[in-house]
Amino acid sequence: MSVKTLTERTVLPMARAINEGMRTAMAADDKVLLMGEDIGPLGGVFRVTDKLQADFGTARVLDTPLAEAGIVGNAIGLAMRGYRPVVEIQFDGFIFPAFNQIVTQLAKITNRHDGKMPMPIVIRVPYGGNVGAIEHHQESPEAYFAHTPGLRVVAPSTPNDAYWMIQQAIQSQDPVLFFEPKAKYWAKGEVDPTAPEAALHESRVARTGTDCTIVAFGAMVTTALQAAEVAQQEGTSVEVVDLRSVSPVDYAPLLESVRKTGRLVVAQEASGNVSLGSELAAHVAEHAFYSLQAPVLRVSGYDVPFPPARLEGMFLPDADRILEAVDRTMHY
Repeated sequence: MSVKTLTERTVLPMARAINEGMRTAMAADDKVLLMGEDIGPLGGVFRVTDKLQADFGTARVLDTPLAEAGIVGNAIGLAMRGYRPVVEIQFDGFIFPAFNQIVTQLAKITNRHDGKMPMPIVIRVPYGGNVGAIEHHQESPEAYFAHTPGLRVVAPSTPNDAYWMIQQAIQSQDPVLFFEPKAKYWAKGEVDPTAPEAALHESRVARTGTDCTIVAFGAMVTTALQAAEVAQQEGTSVEVVDLRSVSPVDYAPLLESVRKTGRLVVAQEASGNVSLGSELAAHVAEHAFYSLQAPVLRVSGYDVPFPPARLEGMFLPDADRILEAVDRTMHY
């Protein structure tokens, strides 16, 4: 089958970039197949799988019943038979019916078989807020999976990263939770199909600065960059580190940045208690303590269930809340 894939630089929204990344992976390997609710003719609720069933057929792009545990369980069986399933969880809050399959089976099978049975499964999870959705449709559950040995967890922040990281995740021999910031699905950016800028689990410095470091991932990277721009106008030079990978974490660029600036603000959409932000703060305090000129500060969602759409602006960190933390650490 001849399928057209990207051959030159182009500007795409993130949703289309993920689509093109999956298209490229499917064209390169006929063992790659997609599974999920309404991903076929509809193209998914966010149209991320648009036209892929038309191009690759119903045997490789499978519309499934509304049964997340069954979807992941079937993907595990397919991986055992040599396939590379890419599973879509329609919304972040729908992943919990599959939680048992993911953390007690998928995460452990390779170890259970002494490394002889790889699990090359990608679970795509549209996550996060700022889309005005209802209960169970706006959550940030990444910490549950980052806490589980045997799972890889990543979150792109740009269309170019999304294009390459989905392909790298599909090529992985380990299961990958691929968290897609749905608030950024329609944000456009340049995609370069010639070569990836970084490996799947590499952090990157998204903006250089000298006075304070902000670390974030997914949609919060954009918010951190907005805060850094305002801080610059107020005379504070802020460096922004895009984590990209939640598990494993590439700490080297973050520690190098903190040793330079002496200050760190951790920003995330998820609630703060026992979160990735907690781990980042602890790790930096342990490994760069003598470089810190102020305590590590965390900016996160509050420790309450994700609120109704009209209140999400109060729950989710914005540039002002991040700037307030930057100001506090600068005046410590």
